[in-house]
Amino acid sequence: MSLTRLAVLSTLLTLLGATLGPGAAQAAGAPDEQALYDSGPNGRFLLDGEWLFRLDPGNVGLKDGFAKQTRRDGWSPTSVPNAWNATDESVESFMGGVGWYRKDFKLPSAKAALSWVTRFESVNYRSRVYLNGRLVGSNKGAYLPFELRLPPSVLKRGGMNRLVVRVENKRLTTDFPPSGLSVAGKPTGGWWNYGGILREVYLRRVDRVDFSTVQVRPDLPCASCAASVNFRLTVRNFATDATRMRITGRFGDRKVNFGTVAVGAKRFATVTRRLRIGDPRLWSPERPNLYDVDLRATAAGAKRRLLQRYRLKTGIRSVKVVDGNWLLNGKKLNFRGVGLHEDDPKLGFAITNRIRAREVAETKELGATLMRSHYPLHPYTHELADRQGVMVWSEIPVYALKTEALAKLEVRKLAARELEKNILTNQNHPSIIVWSIGNELSARPGPVQSFYIARAVRSAKRLDPTRPVGYAVAGYPAAGCQAGYGPLDVLGVNEYFGWYPGPNGQIADRELLGQYLDSVHACYPKKAVLVTEFGAEANRNGPVEEKGTYEFQSDFVNYHLGVYATRPWLAGAIYWALEEFRVRPGWEGGNPRPMSPIHQKGLITFNGQRKPAFGEVQRLFRGVDQLEGG
Repeated sequence: MSLTRLAVLSTLLTLLGATLGPGAAQAAGAPDEQALYDSGPNGRFLLDGEWLFRLDPGNVGLKDGFAKQTRRDGWSPTSVPNAWNATDESVESFMGGVGWYRKDFKLPSAKAALSWVTRFESVNYRSRVYLNGRLVGSNKGAYLPFELRLPPSVLKRGGMNRLVVRVENKRLTTDFPPSGLSVAGKPTGGWWNYGGILREVYLRRVDRVDFSTVQVRPDLPCASCAASVNFRLTVRNFATDATRMRITGRFGDRKVNFGTVAVGAKRFATVTRRLRIGDPRLWSPERPNLYDVDLRATAAGAKRRLLQRYRLKTGIRSVKVVDGNWLLNGKKLNFRGVGLHEDDPKLGFAITNRIRAREVAETKELGATLMRSHYPLHPYTHELADRQGVMVWSEIPVYALKTEALAKLEVRKLAARELEKNILTNQNHPSIIVWSIGNELSARPGPVQSFYIARAVRSAKRLDPTRPVGYAVAGYPAAGCQAGYGPLDVLGVNEYFGWYPGPNGQIADRELLGQYLDSVHACYPKKAVLVTEFGAEANRNGPVEEKGTYEFQSDFVNYHLGVYATRPWLAGAIYWALEEFRVRPGWEGGNPRPMSPIHQKGLITFNGQRKPAFGEVQRLFRGVDQLEGG
């Protein structure tokens, strides 16, 4: 073996730390049973407390934000969630690198009959997970959870275990979102590329049986009709022998009996039931009524031992598009909403539940009834939206992909997987009113994009026929009518008339906005059409005619919202964005005096100060009847 290969192997063994030192048992213990959000199975143990981190020795140009705390073995103490480049705004930071995380822990129970699973809520972007020096799995993608079963042959049931995660956030032109360099050699990408374990990590205890998927889907034919709730539960037997179990549940005060099912060793089984609710309490922004759902799998037989319990809250409502009208419980929507990015000056993407609660509270205070992000939001944000009556535009980060990238089969497969995972993960939230399959691909979809749209819509309808499927497109008059959008129920236009010039200056004149919106409506009269983005950067006082001033931003929102108010067929409008966030090095955003890398269209600055336009938007949002007759 060459000296180079020996050095690489030695580094890898050091990072993995397969052999635990004598001090490890004193440094870590068993995690506590707790979770940062309510919905889900019992037996979730939050892997919080001290973790260790180090940048990969092969990184070039990346700063070690923990250098002052580095131990002799090269590791630095940190906590998870964590973005290792949360405060590094350099080009090298944005382009990405490799980091390693390490957590020593004991199992909460040493019982041999129990299985254990690790759940990662979001890791950006490519991850490889090792347990006690053995590779146990990998994942590609961010913003959605993934789980890995910890092999019994590798687990130390009575001793200390070492979990090591290799994270690489070097983004490619085929990733979601894509990144790379422009022809001018400048970084590209839709938002800051934070590296790390960006949401929390859990250990999950599995006592023979696991609820693999839980689908609780309401069906409301009309606002005054009785509702049906369709249950579809898939259980997995982790044991090495067959298991007979009895599955029961509650929906509000109603009992649901799924019967007894036998599941073979390491096999799956699916049970379904349909429950009629005669006089349902409907979920809406005005009255976000929720029903408690409690599901149990117990061992069949005399002892009837509880194997697993799964709890959630959901709501009954209907979401439909009829003759171009987007209807919630039969009432026409004309909502006002905000765009959202999970970002913080000190924490980056690894924000806390307190920050999530603040964002939802700001949304409500503004008078908005919908939130949109370019990726699935954290489960706690979804639960807050459910409880507080905020609708959600749920989108997967198939963002600004070049057609040549979308033409690759592996890219379309990954996009299909993202859509499926988003629906299966978040389908029980009544706040979600649309599944969005992407944002700003080519404004003139050719065969490749048309194929993707048709397949994605068909897949979403198969997984969830109760919600419409949407997509957001860059709004340019020259795009014309596009047959490729035919399968969609909802079409959003991102319009920046009077801010960006657009190709050949076609959106430079804001006076053309009304004409453009009318042309979109004429192209797609049977679809729900809305404005999914509009906004202007602002970071200073100055003349109303000068881009980048607070005065220009206030005038901008007044004009655009005024135009929307004269188009009663519009389903809604979303200001982009609620708060400022990091975009990429060299970002200008149309502002003649930018503050790269901060996106400054936000109504609230990166450090939490409200701009004058916040009050203007609040006044105009609150003056709209956002739910017909609501």
